[in-house]
Amino acid sequence: MKGRIAIAEPDLSGLEEEYALAAIRSRWISSTGEFLDRFEREFAAACGGGEAIGVSNGTTALHLALEALNVGPGDEVIVPSMTYIATANAVRYCGAEPVFVDVEPSTWCLDPARVEEAITPRTKGIIAVHLLGHPADMDPLLDLAAVHGLWVVEDAAEATFATYKGRTTGSLGRIGTFSFYGNKVLTCGEGGAVTFQERSLATRLRMLRGQGMDPKRRYYFPIVGFNYRLTNVAAAILCAQLERREAIVGRRREIVALYESRLRGAAGITLRADAPWAVTSPWMFSALVDPAPGIDRDGVARRLAAEGVETRPLFVPIHTLPPYRVDHARRGGELPVTARLGSDGLMLPTHTLLSDADVHDVCDRLIAAVATGRPGRLRAA
Repeated sequence: MKGRIAIAEPDLSGLEEEYALAAIRSRWISSTGEFLDRFEREFAAACGGGEAIGVSNGTTALHLALEALNVGPGDEVIVPSMTYIATANAVRYCGAEPVFVDVEPSTWCLDPARVEEAITPRTKGIIAVHLLGHPADMDPLLDLAAVHGLWVVEDAAEATFATYKGRTTGSLGRIGTFSFYGNKVLTCGEGGAVTFQERSLATRLRMLRGQGMDPKRRYYFPIVGFNYRLTNVAAAILCAQLERREAIVGRRREIVALYESRLRGAAGITLRADAPWAVTSPWMFSALVDPAPGIDRDGVARRLAAEGVETRPLFVPIHTLPPYRVDHARRGGELPVTARLGSDGLMLPTHTLLSDADVHDVCDRLIAAVATGRPGRLRAA
């Protein structure tokens, strides 16, 4: 292995620089411009139609979606505990309470059976997180929502262009939200998007994004809104990324396939099982390190870091974090699958600038780190 292998690097090898420079030279560098209009139009089409609105990041996309759906104090929103903190924080921004449920042991996404158990008269909706590029099982969630008069918002920050039974993420729920942070499938450094099929949501979402200003009366603000706008410069970079989306997603899938071919069968490592109805859009390839005497996830990560391989732990379960653990304890309920993922999950380098040799190096070092004194074979999830 030559040098350090980073866990994530942005691939800006297309027309990103040219388009960003064009946006700068146009003098339209803020929240209006040709590239912003183009990005919203093309991203909506790539996500299965409907409409798309560019926003400043994935967290603001979630907050905007919940505000558009009138989430407020006294409401509950069901979310998985195994996700990035933004999913729960956006609920709190609205004055509502996130209710945490467990995930499926196979896909690591929201478990519909646990969702049904968590519904109360205060439940307003469900946020389905497409974790690590794998879509949640949406049909059972949508059925539950229909029966109980709820909505489903897709948190697709990690799964741009994944498909569920042939349908693209962002077109499945009432609203879809996306992130274009520097390590995401598509990136412009910071940025996000909201997608939706209902034209009736367009005016409200755009007003909320732009400080609440009436689109027909300049500087008149009938509602309290937010400054959640995407810049034309960021949109220019995203337009270039969209032009290469098939190559970007395709290479990430090749990298994940190589990881799986090397690690499926390695002692002490458990892999996620992709559902037959899913086509993933891989964000971070992740595996579980099976604990054994003297061997755990954090120790393996330290060894890999010493050898030049950057990794990250899977997310700390949100229901155990200080802002949320008291309320979760009051409700009660164990989340065993989430607990296992949080203690044993390890993210491995996943980006299009990796060579096959890099992936083989990572696998060699990971297998060596977890195999010491460990007889037996991999347990497939």
